[in-house]
Amino acid sequence: MKHYFTFLFLTFLSFSGSSQSGNIQGIITDENGITVPGATITIEKLNKGVVSDFDGKFTMVGVPEGTHTLSIKYLGYANFEEEVTVTAAKTTNVNITLTSESTELNEVQVVGYALSGQARALNTQKNKPNITNIVSTDQIGKFPDANIGDAVKRIPGITMQVDQGEARNIIIRGLSPQLNSVTLNGSRIPSAEGDNRNVQMDLIPADMIQTIEVNKAVTPDMEADALGGSVNLITRTSPQGFRLSATAGSGINFITDKRIINGSFLLGDRSANQKFGWMVAASINDNDFGSDNIEAEWDDEFEYNAGDEDNLEGVDVNPYANVFEIREYLVQRVRRSFSANLDYKWNSNNNLYFKSIYNWRDDRENRFRLEHEILDGEDIGIDDFTVDANGNLTSFPVEAKRQTKGGIAGGRKKNTRLEDQRMQNYSIGGEHLANSLQIDWMASFSKASEERLNERYLEYESEYGISFNNDEDKPFFSPLDTNDALYNDFEFDELTEENQYTEETDYNAFVNFQLPLNIFDKENGFLKFGARARFKNKNRDNDFTEYSPIGAEFEFLGGIPTRDYSDSDFNAGSNYLIGSFANPVFLGGLDLNNSDLFEGENLPDEYLTANFDVDENVYAAYAMTNQKLSPKLSVLAGLRVEHTNIKSTGNEIIFNEEGDFDGTNQIKTENAYTNILPGVHFKYDWTKNTVVRFAWTNTLARPNYVDLVPFREINNEDEEIILGNSDLDPTTSMNFDLMGEHYFKSVGIVSAGVFYKDIKDFTYIFQFENEGGFEVFQPFNGDDASILGFEFALQRQLDFLPGFAKNFSIYLNYTHLSSDANGIRNEDGDERNDLDLPNTAPNMFNASLGYATKKMSFRLSSNYSDAYVDEIGGRAFEDRYYDEQFFLDFNANVAITNNLRFYLDINNITNQPLRYYQGVSSRTMQLEYYQTRLTFGLKYDLFKK
Repeated sequence: MKHYFTFLFLTFLSFSGSSQSGNIQGIITDENGITVPGATITIEKLNKGVVSDFDGKFTMVGVPEGTHTLSIKYLGYANFEEEVTVTAAKTTNVNITLTSESTELNEVQVVGYALSGQARALNTQKNKPNITNIVSTDQIGKFPDANIGDAVKRIPGITMQVDQGEARNIIIRGLSPQLNSVTLNGSRIPSAEGDNRNVQMDLIPADMIQTIEVNKAVTPDMEADALGGSVNLITRTSPQGFRLSATAGSGINFITDKRIINGSFLLGDRSANQKFGWMVAASINDNDFGSDNIEAEWDDEFEYNAGDEDNLEGVDVNPYANVFEIREYLVQRVRRSFSANLDYKWNSNNNLYFKSIYNWRDDRENRFRLEHEILDGEDIGIDDFTVDANGNLTSFPVEAKRQTKGGIAGGRKKNTRLEDQRMQNYSIGGEHLANSLQIDWMASFSKASEERLNERYLEYESEYGISFNNDEDKPFFSPLDTNDALYNDFEFDELTEENQYTEETDYNAFVNFQLPLNIFDKENGFLKFGARARFKNKNRDNDFTEYSPIGAEFEFLGGIPTRDYSDSDFNAGSNYLIGSFANPVFLGGLDLNNSDLFEGENLPDEYLTANFDVDENVYAAYAMTNQKLSPKLSVLAGLRVEHTNIKSTGNEIIFNEEGDFDGTNQIKTENAYTNILPGVHFKYDWTKNTVVRFAWTNTLARPNYVDLVPFREINNEDEEIILGNSDLDPTTSMNFDLMGEHYFKSVGIVSAGVFYKDIKDFTYIFQFENEGGFEVFQPFNGDDASILGFEFALQRQLDFLPGFAKNFSIYLNYTHLSSDANGIRNEDGDERNDLDLPNTAPNMFNASLGYATKKMSFRLSSNYSDAYVDEIGGRAFEDRYYDEQFFLDFNANVAITNNLRFYLDINNITNQPLRYYQGVSSRTMQLEYYQTRLTFGLKYDLFKK
């Protein structure tokens, strides 16, 4: 450690600069006091320049003593100049205001607050050394997106996986969610998901974020666990003057005809001496909705009892649904967010800041499920089923179950399953300038949790014969005799209550140093180096209890309070009448702890393998330099080293030959690995508005927790073993990117590029038979995979058109990719060559047409993503695919006054369902509809500089 500080001291002395030079620090804002990121600040006679950061701040070091002219260039606006006098060995502070009067848009109105969100985003993107996409908060406001996940899906090369109609898990350039990183102000966001690293993007309201930065080619000073890319969410910072912003709205969900309530506010200001700035913000969204769902599992093998249970015979049949379900969900989702940010300018060379955000979501759910599962094998004989002349299984007996999902009465649970998800982040940091040495540091604490307490299931069962329609797209079971399927004759099956808690905590600290270093050019080069440490713990603690009623009250479903949840407007079809179920109010009111009414039995075999505790510590260091090779060509090159140490604890459970729980053991393992990750980025400024970029980078993705925990489930009755694998290697990728960008003066961009990823050691579930004849399921590292893709984007104000048509704008982007995966083996151990890399969508596009004047704006937006394999089965027939999806949305804004606007948003006009299919696209596994959502309200903004 002593040698390390000696090195820093000597480096500081070597690069501290001449005593005849000083520094310039400043902040650039618009006329409303909103900071301006991505502006280019130069002293042309010195050939010296810098770019303002996301907070509009800039630092220029080693400026010779004297008076200099700062030139500020900003895409879409006239150049701005200001004279600054520099004193030797001192830092000169300047505050620069860009005003809308300097616009050069040929009478095209820049809609927004002087400098539009699009201008902010594109200027930042243009001046970045690496390949990025930037979306500002004002740009987000042009789309009808309530959460940050729906906003991110508008960016080229990104699609989202949906949960209850909202975008949740992010897929970047076709890479699955666990292969991408999501950071908040540069620090990894913890995940509340129990079995993976996915960050719930629907947990964060869009209006709490100032800027979204998608890094598709990471630099060495960024965290390397971003195999597909890194999404950095930048929270709002203190304004340079008083700002008050508020939103109030309502709406309706057409699937339930229930209301939506939303509201937000932001309040901030600076002290009279401009040293202390503060900002507080809050947001709430209360959404009462639901979904209509059908699900099926398919098989192509069928056996029946030919005389006794040891004499089973098979029948050749076409694929059939051996399990079919109708589900109806009633959901209330309340999303709240709070943020407080402070900053203090100690003096000319030292700034300190505090940032915080607290996201809290209540997800209340009642679910009603009618499940039919075929009775085959030893349970049926030759006379119990029929097969038509075409080989279709047309009728067979089933075990039917009616299940109510709910929770306890009172409090926040309200007879529903309450999923309480929270994500919080608190960080302190500083920016310091010592001669020519720039230092920035941050320390943060983050925590994500998911709690589901008193989650109850009450289930009744029956057996009867059904007729199967053999429609793979819309499978349907109908009773052969309706009297056999009466709900009141269903007999009690089980009553359970479970508690689930998952928590991830993250302590994170980093420090960066930057010094001038000019190898090929006299100015603008720098050396940057630093270190980071991250200490993470993830644990899950579940339990499960089954209750047996004492007495005959629960014997039949008809003997307890029920409700008919059939809906003739059921989105999957009016024939899917779900029928009657136990009333959630009745279920929630049961006193399960009363031993006179119920006998409880703890069942560790239902939850123990899901419980785990993982400590993951990551230590990283990097060094990189940015150099001008010529007036137009610059290169950023560096190396990052990350060392990962993992300690994990899991559980082993054993079932005997009769299927009874036969014991448990705790298992502990340790694993460690080091990754060396070089990277090079070239940027060529072909013209002042045309940029060509090339990048060679190396990234990684650590295994999911559920895969690396050393759990074991040994089932001697079914001869199955399910294992974790603590020896999994991280997935790594060598990435090549080539991108060309042209920026229009009227604030727009056209870009195109290609990318290639050479992936090693991806994780998949391997199914094989061990020497003892047991079927084993275990995560393994595949051999290698590759992705080749193309990307195109266009944003343009159509200002070249005559008359009113010049107010139109277009927003288009399209991504195509192809992938290939090697080393995936089927249940027979043979390598499969018919698979793409899982979660790689071949085609994705966004298309949007907008119309805006000074007083109003309208936008019609579409989003499409292609189908892709989501989960690999033991053979091609069992593979699960996430189907293609197409969303169409509309939004409008009308200015009532300069500060007050009316907005209207219509989401999911196409009523796009979530759909999975098995093996082939015609074979539905899940079909879930959410219907259209309408919201409207008022937005108020007040600025005083």
